[in-house]
Amino acid sequence: MQTRKLGNTDIDVSLIGLGTMTWGEQNSEQEAFEQLDYATAHGVNFIDAAEMYPVPPKADTQGLTETYLGNWLASRGQRDKLVIASKVAGPGNGLSYLRGGPRLTREHIRQACEDSLKRLQTDYLDLYQVHWPDRSTNFFGKLGYQRTANEQFTPIEETLGALHELVQEGKIRHIGLSNETPWGTMEYLRLARENNWPRVVSIQNPYNLLNRSFEMGLAEFAHREATGLLAYSPLAFGMLTGKYLGGKWPEKARLTLYERFSRYTSEHAQDATSAYVDLAHQHGLSPAQLALAWVNSREFVTSNIIGATTMEQLRENMGSVGVTLSQDLVEAIEAIHAEFTYPCP
Repeated sequence: MQTRKLGNTDIDVSLIGLGTMTWGEQNSEQEAFEQLDYATAHGVNFIDAAEMYPVPPKADTQGLTETYLGNWLASRGQRDKLVIASKVAGPGNGLSYLRGGPRLTREHIRQACEDSLKRLQTDYLDLYQVHWPDRSTNFFGKLGYQRTANEQFTPIEETLGALHELVQEGKIRHIGLSNETPWGTMEYLRLARENNWPRVVSIQNPYNLLNRSFEMGLAEFAHREATGLLAYSPLAFGMLTGKYLGGKWPEKARLTLYERFSRYTSEHAQDATSAYVDLAHQHGLSPAQLALAWVNSREFVTSNIIGATTMEQLRENMGSVGVTLSQDLVEAIEAIHAEFTYPCP
């Protein structure tokens, strides 16, 4: 397993990270343990969770993902060998059952962190991430920005100040962002510099062959400010495996079970996917291997967060670290991208 530095820290994280948002919904605790055992035995040391998981979020399952991971950590005793990340939820998204509706205020952040630590059965988090902004901006399927009249949101200064306190107390080691924009990233970095607070070390945003929006502004931040990408949805909710092409809706597949996940199901997305699937087959690769190996190859990617509901999927996805894309294949990918530029937000 290859490793890369987490921002400007001394932490090495595995190029493949293990996503967990299906645990407690599509995966049982036993299946979560099986995934963790396999992944860590094959060199994965970065495990990514969130207080709101599993997804789709529901009051009666909230926190189960962290609980499963905490039970595994207690059982296996590998805490000091792993990089454990979690996230504090922002406002909206139907989470009224979580602290009466989560915000990124000092009070909410402290409570969220304490609750996550209890569920994870650990004294500290290696990386604590702001799951999404506490302001109206373009994330979760929005490319364009529209101004919101009379907007009220928690100042980033309060959010970062609260995270700074948790770092000082030893409850978190480093700070990351998720579903963030260039402006938001700039504000976090500016406030850190002016107040001598901890710097952001990573940005966890969607990144895949159907959604390369990270490249438009944030890739330069990753390079110049050491805020590398933790890529989520590298298979576009499984769309890039090709299993949904031709009107197919496989039983128990995520997009079959949950209609809310429509970001990658448009006709334009399906046409682009078909082109990438054909290209993979022409080069003797599975579509999943092509899509994941391409994400792995990006210099600004710190870790590629894969999720799986079956061990077969997990083994194939992890196998992408052994795939090297030829220059001809990379050029063919870029040709498809030129034809289907940003088919999905």
